[in-house]
Amino acid sequence: MEQQEDTRMFISGNEAAAEAAICAGCRFYAGYPITPQNELTAYMADQLPLRGGTFVQAESELAAINMLYGASAAGARCMTSSSSPGISLKQEGISYLAGSELPAVIINVQRGGPGLGNIAPSQGDYFQATRGGGHGEYRTIVLAPAGVQEFGDLTYLAFDLADRWRIPVLVLSDGVIGQMKEPVRSAHYPPPQPPDKPWALTGEPGRPRNLVKSFHGDVDDMAEFHLKLLARYDAIRREEVRYEVAGPPDADVLIVAYGTSARIAREVVERPPRDMPFSVAIFRPITLWPFPTEALAEWAARVRAALVVEMSAGQLVEDVRLAVEGRCPVHLLPVLGGRLPEAGKVVEKLKSLHHTLK
Repeated sequence: MEQQEDTRMFISGNEAAAEAAICAGCRFYAGYPITPQNELTAYMADQLPLRGGTFVQAESELAAINMLYGASAAGARCMTSSSSPGISLKQEGISYLAGSELPAVIINVQRGGPGLGNIAPSQGDYFQATRGGGHGEYRTIVLAPAGVQEFGDLTYLAFDLADRWRIPVLVLSDGVIGQMKEPVRSAHYPPPQPPDKPWALTGEPGRPRNLVKSFHGDVDDMAEFHLKLLARYDAIRREEVRYEVAGPPDADVLIVAYGTSARIAREVVERPPRDMPFSVAIFRPITLWPFPTEALAEWAARVRAALVVEMSAGQLVEDVRLAVEGRCPVHLLPVLGGRLPEAGKVVEKLKSLHHTLK
């Protein structure tokens, strides 16, 4: 698929992520159908074999994530995608990838839950994504796009981060961003430059024999491995924090939101009603892990209150409270059931805070 530098494609977020993955050098994809991410799987099925890669329609989500284990161990850039209950089925495999220091990209186009839930957009998988999700102590880098172009851009970035840190990277989208369509620049991605992987199991003659494993039978060996991972996670916290702030630097109230919620809440910041009694800014975490704790703490010391807007009962708000550490009051506007936040409801919630501001 040859494209000119200024070419724009009017495609869905799911398709933008798939195109970006191929541009990033993804050469193996395994997945299983589930709404609302099926456009991504369909795009990979159509395009990846034409562009030098391998697409596998796995028999289950469990099979798909374990196929990534094998592909990554062999040195390939690889990806899978699913939606909430499907990602739950992948958690054991993600833990094994983390325990074996294998890079991989996993996309979650969130839907309602728990259980089968519905196919409406949600942000109810925040805890699962940012706390590891599977068994054992591990982390995954978590990237949260707020639009179609960014869904592609962060997916492209995810492959570089996965290889740099030898870690699974999760791109946490939702049903709105996955299925909405916007003009996207895809040809602006530079040619991929995957690093050398001397640890990979290539079978190439003359190379030292490698062993990829997550088993550490000796407790001292297990503890030493944990310390190695913890040092890596500390380095990621120092070097890979990403966030965006919009609005006046002397704002009275700070909205904190990610993904679709941030996209909607930003309308209130950019076009506030005339009768808004105070100024408002928005803080959008782009990396949900590592969370931009220090940057948010600095803002919390300047504003009079923070309002968290999220499409869940309250998960992001816990990381916000941990970052704020009492520097300002933290309020929550939860949106449940697959409904979307409404700018008018955000304005109502903000106005209701006026009498509480000091």
